[in-house]
Amino acid sequence: MALPPLFNTLRLPVIGSPLFIISNPKLVIAQCKAGIVGSMPALNARPAELLDEWLAEITEALAAHDRAHPESPAAPFAINQIVHKSNDRLDHDMALCAKYKVPIVITSLGAREDVNAAVHGWGGIVLHDIINNKFARKAIEKGADGLIAVAAGAGGHAGVKSPFALIQEIREWFDGPLALSGSIASGDAVLAARAMGADLAYIGSAFIATDEARASDDYKRMIVESNSDDIVYSNLFTGVHGNYLKGSIVKAGLDPENLPESDPSKMNFGGNGAKAWKDVWGSGQGIGAIREVLPAGELVARLGREYEAARQRLAVA
Repeated sequence: MALPPLFNTLRLPVIGSPLFIISNPKLVIAQCKAGIVGSMPALNARPAELLDEWLAEITEALAAHDRAHPESPAAPFAINQIVHKSNDRLDHDMALCAKYKVPIVITSLGAREDVNAAVHGWGGIVLHDIINNKFARKAIEKGADGLIAVAAGAGGHAGVKSPFALIQEIREWFDGPLALSGSIASGDAVLAARAMGADLAYIGSAFIATDEARASDDYKRMIVESNSDDIVYSNLFTGVHGNYLKGSIVKAGLDPENLPESDPSKMNFGGNGAKAWKDVWGSGQGIGAIREVLPAGELVARLGREYEAARQRLAVA
């Protein structure tokens, strides 16, 4: 199944994933101008009233870009909504998404028919992130338009399924929009995701090491200097298993080799306390491909060159 027309302005089949605390209008705008979907969590706007200003900034900047560059319009942007009951801002933030007719809403930690219907009401589409086939079916049954398969190795709240297994199982019954997340940080990996059956690659950790990202210099440097051996999988910090940089855990005074289990009923998505994501830094296993801090547009251009080179290699193989 072809992607909805909304994605026709993509110059590379990539979604820049919403990075808690780190994503901001500057990064989203740069990603969209470069030709990929830019996204950010609604909860990054604090206080809540700031979200109105941020959505205005994004929509106005992208509209201005399109007027100035009709030959290469910007890609659409997305807002991530945590629909878990712990998010007491959801109604407020959804109302602002409706005000600005946000093109894509990425939902996490629960599938909600009412949220999906609201997005469809203003003409947007919903992509729901999942970690297994069971949750994928539930999301589509409740009205999501597409799926983000969060496989092993993804940054932040990640699953444990091999991307090969997860994509294969979903594609047995679902032919709609499907993005793949998990250790994707090069153009070669973007092409591999498509070869497996995904329509889009979902890339997060690579964008932490960009000029526009709202991450500390130490965080960006640790991304550049680390690799897959430096990733720790734990549920200690939010109650949900996720991948974190070992170096940040050590800096927080903890032993990454002996982290206790957390109570999943006490999920914390506000980034308060050694706390995800302010003190303990999320990252996926693909960061071995990240060797320098770049402007987001240059990173997308690099991914594009690698993607085309990989396609050419396959064409002559």
